[in-house]
Amino acid sequence: EKQLNIPSLLSERSLQRAAAHITGSSRRRSLSPVLSSKNEKALGQKLNSWESSRKGHSFLNNLLLRNGELVIHRRGFYYIYSQTYFRFQEPEEISGTSSTEQNKKKNKQMVQYIYKYTNYPDPILLMKSARNSCWSKDSEYGLYSIYQGGIFELKENDTIFVSVNNKQLIDMDREASFFGAFLVG
Repeated sequence: EKQLNIPSLLSERSLQRAAAHITGSSRRRSLSPVLSSKNEKALGQKLNSWESSRKGHSFLNNLLLRNGELVIHRRGFYYIYSQTYFRFQEPEEISGTSSTEQNKKKNKQMVQYIYKYTNYPDPILLMKSARNSCWSKDSEYGLYSIYQGGIFELKENDTIFVSVNNKQLIDMDREASFFGAFLVG
């Protein structure tokens, strides 16, 4: 550093990497929607059951987890990603129901949204991914993961969060449902 005449503050700051990987936590699973004046305009139901300690693969480094949202401390471009794992058991076929009614039960719509909050009053949709799946007649379980990721500019005190439709179908298994971000520049 002294030979290159780089101020020590600059090199210390570059070593402070901002990154987080939080995993699903089934023990704190809450199916009730969390409403506030901010996220009433967000589609889906916000996921709050994230594990941020060093259990398993989760960690927080220069980011904070608050109410299911990652809080940004350092301005920059971040790679944001999330995977949600949908798992549901098909109901037993009921005799006397039409094939149209049975097909409706098997047709599941799954949508994952990633939002950010800024000083703007409404949440801003960054990404969404959707899947409409129809499972085979013989399947006992429906299993599907949605993954998405992208690079976005975030400012200090922005927050990011994940919401889904059909929240009751989410399996918060820590290896299958996760959310994270890391500073790339």
